[in-house]
Amino acid sequence: MEKEYVLDFARKLLEIDSPSGYTKKAIQFVEEEAKRLGYETQTSQKGNLWITIKGKSNEKTIGLCAHCDTLGLMVRSIKSDGKLAITKIGGPIMPTLDGEYCRIHTRDQKVYTGTILSTSSAIHVYPDASTKTRDVDQMEVRIDEIVHSKEDTIALGIQNGDIIAIDPKVEITNSGFIKSRFLDDKISVAALMGVLKHMTTHQIQPQYDIIVMISTYEEVGHGMSYIPSQISELLAVDMGCIGLDLACTEQMVSICAKDSSGPYDYDLTSHLISLAKKENLNYAVDIYPQYGSDVTAARNGGNDIRGALIGPGVHASHGMERTHIDGVINTMKLILAYLTNA
Repeated sequence: MEKEYVLDFARKLLEIDSPSGYTKKAIQFVEEEAKRLGYETQTSQKGNLWITIKGKSNEKTIGLCAHCDTLGLMVRSIKSDGKLAITKIGGPIMPTLDGEYCRIHTRDQKVYTGTILSTSSAIHVYPDASTKTRDVDQMEVRIDEIVHSKEDTIALGIQNGDIIAIDPKVEITNSGFIKSRFLDDKISVAALMGVLKHMTTHQIQPQYDIIVMISTYEEVGHGMSYIPSQISELLAVDMGCIGLDLACTEQMVSICAKDSSGPYDYDLTSHLISLAKKENLNYAVDIYPQYGSDVTAARNGGNDIRGALIGPGVHASHGMERTHIDGVINTMKLILAYLTNA
């Protein structure tokens, strides 16, 4: 089911830097592809992308959403030696960033490379190099330019508030694993686009009018705080959790019954479970204790909707993530079943 298309699209999207608030290039990439497939698009004031699909009936409008914004960093200040103090965008697991490559995007469109490091970066110099806490205040960015002072860095055009994007390190293995940072949630965007591609190729019309929404501020909590008023139910496609007592694996589509914001709509969730059974999908139903989605944001924004959440199982979320193409395909099959049996 559009396997090669999805993998190619996912790789290209994952390689576009897009921390929350810096998503224009990623949204433009998705929008251009949606238009190429023949769908109508528009963008909201905050930069979210809406893709509209006419259904067999206009009795109701269903929303689907995924987000293309990612975790990242921002320049907090420039240190006296020219290195960068940092602040988090979203919630990256900071110890996993020690030694990672990054790109600094300036306000005048310059891009510099660098490395995220502990402030005690050398075992031959610092006695606490192995034991020092890796938190945001004890880490910094070393720029790949000749700088020895704050003034040297300022002369490059770098300033407080510049975006620091983390290298995703995308790799797709012969065994079907997809390894990359920010599979949360770009792999779900790829899954949605794969469904749209499949519907175009096979001339499939959904049961009801659809608006697919790609959000740009999910990682900071307000991605879908506003949605078009005609939407009566919203399905978030986001990563499924793996670990502890959870049932999901990377080969499955996960259906979330409850997260930190409370239960998802009982009837809609039950409908998705029934569809997964009917389609003989490899699926799990799980509880995500430390999680919120764009459905959460939409409900908190006062939208009167039924909401549910599904997504491919992703291991090591907010760190060095991994999923499997089987989980992505199972997710796509559930989305398609939902759109044609809503």
